[in-house]
Amino acid sequence: MPPDAKRSEAVSPHHVLTVTLEDYYHVKAFNRLIHSGQWYRFENRLERNTERTLDLLDETKSRATFFVFGNLAESMPELVRKIVARGHDVGSRGMYPRDIAQLTPEELTTDLARSKEAVEKASGQAVRGFRAGEVWNEPDDLWILDLIAEAGYQYDSSFCPWMRKAKDRPDLLLTHRRTVNNRDLWVLPISSFSLLGWRLPLGGNFLRQFPRPLVRHELKRWATQLAVPLVTYFNVWEIDPDQPRIEAAPLLQRIRQYRNLDRMYGLLQETLSTYRFTSIADWLRIAPEVPAPVAYARARTPLPSRIATPQQLQLGVETPAPIPVTLVVPCFNEEHGLAYLKNTLQSVEKRLGDHYDFRFVFVDDCSTDNTYAGLLTTFGGRTNCKIVRHEVNGGVAAAIMTGIKAADTAIVASIDADCSYDPHELAGMVPMLADDVDLVTASPYHPDGGVLNVAGWRLFLSRSLSGIYRHVLHNKLHTYTSCFRVYRRSAAITIPIHERGFLGVAEFIGRLDLAGSRIVEYPTRLEVRMLGRSKMKVLQTIAGQLGLLRKLVVVRANS
Repeated sequence: MPPDAKRSEAVSPHHVLTVTLEDYYHVKAFNRLIHSGQWYRFENRLERNTERTLDLLDETKSRATFFVFGNLAESMPELVRKIVARGHDVGSRGMYPRDIAQLTPEELTTDLARSKEAVEKASGQAVRGFRAGEVWNEPDDLWILDLIAEAGYQYDSSFCPWMRKAKDRPDLLLTHRRTVNNRDLWVLPISSFSLLGWRLPLGGNFLRQFPRPLVRHELKRWATQLAVPLVTYFNVWEIDPDQPRIEAAPLLQRIRQYRNLDRMYGLLQETLSTYRFTSIADWLRIAPEVPAPVAYARARTPLPSRIATPQQLQLGVETPAPIPVTLVVPCFNEEHGLAYLKNTLQSVEKRLGDHYDFRFVFVDDCSTDNTYAGLLTTFGGRTNCKIVRHEVNGGVAAAIMTGIKAADTAIVASIDADCSYDPHELAGMVPMLADDVDLVTASPYHPDGGVLNVAGWRLFLSRSLSGIYRHVLHNKLHTYTSCFRVYRRSAAITIPIHERGFLGVAEFIGRLDLAGSRIVEYPTRLEVRMLGRSKMKVLQTIAGQLGLLRKLVVVRANS
């Protein structure tokens, strides 16, 4: 049927509504910044957004098909069951968000089976539908549909017409049935419209970005002129304008993610109230079924990358009790990142708690937002947490020194509140604090370290400064400015710090070096700050570093 097929009757049919169940940090726009091993760190807003979505569907008497990742179904089965209990259909999106066109046929076959089983186990219903974690639009990838049919699915809604990708295949633009080895597979592409010869999807992000009159016009055209249902979608995070902002993302990705979020709920409310929407299963008249038992070899799911395993805890000797370690966290205007920090530290305690007895000192460096109140709410009720507040902003180094002095353990560590270094790496750093070592510092510029998503010009400047420090100081390190460190408290509290802000971090290591202490490096990875913006003023900091180097040269000459 051609894309512009005319309706033969004036009565509006039911259209098809699909909803992708994902949180704000799952989205494709951020997959170069955030890998699945980091998901646990972010504030989970999925349940509240799903509940709000379900209420909206009830209010507008709409039904929908929710597409769910297999790993999410395994971790939040009660949420999937709630969707089914509220009268909606559920389908699979694969185990994880990824481009299935990049998988081999064998990998895709396994993924289709695993995710189907996971969603069925969570929902208690047979899964009939599939949508890829990343929708696709290349006609050359039609082999994917064959594997989906062979895996036992009855419908797919993964194809998303885009620009001129399917200009020679108008048959792919509308709902149709495909037969594969005597199996029928209904294919429901995401609906699109033509604008100046380019095809644009009518759903999700595009609903938010297009002018409202254009959206209304295209919706009305589908309802009154076309003989096939509109197949549209949205993501549950799109009705959450207050979601944390991933400021590390490039500008265009941030526009795509955040523009008009405050209007999306109203747009959906208007659309669902004006037209009749139902789920794919209801539209196809597929009755719910109990899932059939399946059996296949399940591979063990590996631990997320960069998370230490017990074998990586190279303690050398058995200890009768966990080693006491105080973790100092300097905070300045970190209100929006406290949930991320809390989730990360909870994971550190859980994974490393058999070996380390962690205590925490949070130092609010006279924040101008609600950081201090947030610290009290998030950590104030815990017996192993202290919260200290500066009445005057002293900078990150002063906050770290305050935390070290407030500690009551011989070993103290400091981390950045944004967790741009993975604090699970303490598993490898603490054992390096040998009897003749006073400081272990994390080093992304070490040959075995690395950086991720940090601007090249900043790396060049930082590496150049480190090269100058190596010529001035005794300990020849690759990184002198990291805040991620493990200290011998007795040595650290004797070091005077005169410089403010980030300069004090480098001054500390310089004065400790010139006092004769041994400093060692632990190679690790530095990642870009996810939430909020860096407090560092780059050019001002570079000028200050050069001034500090001159002072250290004088100290060395006089020692």
